[in-house]
Amino acid sequence: MLHMRVIAPAERSAEVRELLLAEPGATHVVVLPGAALQPPGDVIAADVARESVDGVLTGLCELGVDRAGGVTLEALDTTLSDAADAAEEAAPGEGSDAVIWDEVVARTGEESRFSVSYQAFLTIACLLAAVGAITDSPVTVVGAMVLGPEFGPLAAVAVGIVLRRGDLVRRGAFALAAGFPLAMAVTAVGALILDVTGLLTTAGLDQLNQVDFIYDVGPFSLIVALLAGAAGMLSLTSAKSAALVGVFISVTTVPAAAFASVAFVEGRYDQALRSAAQLVINLVGIVVAAAAVLLVSRWNQRRGRGLRPLSAG
Repeated sequence: MLHMRVIAPAERSAEVRELLLAEPGATHVVVLPGAALQPPGDVIAADVARESVDGVLTGLCELGVDRAGGVTLEALDTTLSDAADAAEEAAPGEGSDAVIWDEVVARTGEESRFSVSYQAFLTIACLLAAVGAITDSPVTVVGAMVLGPEFGPLAAVAVGIVLRRGDLVRRGAFALAAGFPLAMAVTAVGALILDVTGLLTTAGLDQLNQVDFIYDVGPFSLIVALLAGAAGMLSLTSAKSAALVGVFISVTTVPAAAFASVAFVEGRYDQALRSAAQLVINLVGIVVAAAAVLLVSRWNQRRGRGLRPLSAG
């Protein structure tokens, strides 16, 4: 379940209270008249089953609470209550399958920002992947896959396309378009340093038997990207976010970007181009599959109840 706290203007407080009391998936409703100071109003709290949250948020936004007051959500790890158990049973569907669209927008919006930490993680992941490729170490390459933060911007682009949120598309696309070239440039400089010190030779790149999947482009490159994008979006929209780690391990975005830089420095332009193609195929495949999952979820939810357009805020 999720704990919902609503700050409602005094003139809307009764309607918010009735909305929560009428929702079968809501319980533990508490009203604190005049408790909110900024913005002023009444504080109304309730515990709501995950599968009922999106419908409640729709009702609250129709009342204008998101503009005149505020709504916050907090996940509850443990709830000992017969009333809560009854609310879970009364709510339609399964909580793990429920999509809370405002939560998806908030998460993807935050994780898609081009920031110092995002760029640092992406650059370190590319450098780590380059070392893994040079040393023919799949374990190191997998570590770079896990470290890469690129799924956040990719998910933001997919969410923005499906929900027609141009701000999310622009933010995610900018993080990808700016982040990868910068990380690849730093990786190329690192490869040059290794080349000067003799730790990297073009002959050494002929012995890559364990990590040749990085630049071997084929039908399975797209298949894996599609499956990874679908799994990633499912984990993002459901209560199973831990599955995202498995998604990172399955795609070769960061390793492909890193090896493209290394191969280019060593004059192996064919491998560099193939690595770049691998990168593009993975990025496009992930976005397409993630958007398809969102479209199916959106269609299924529309069948159950009407959905409001999400604001661009």
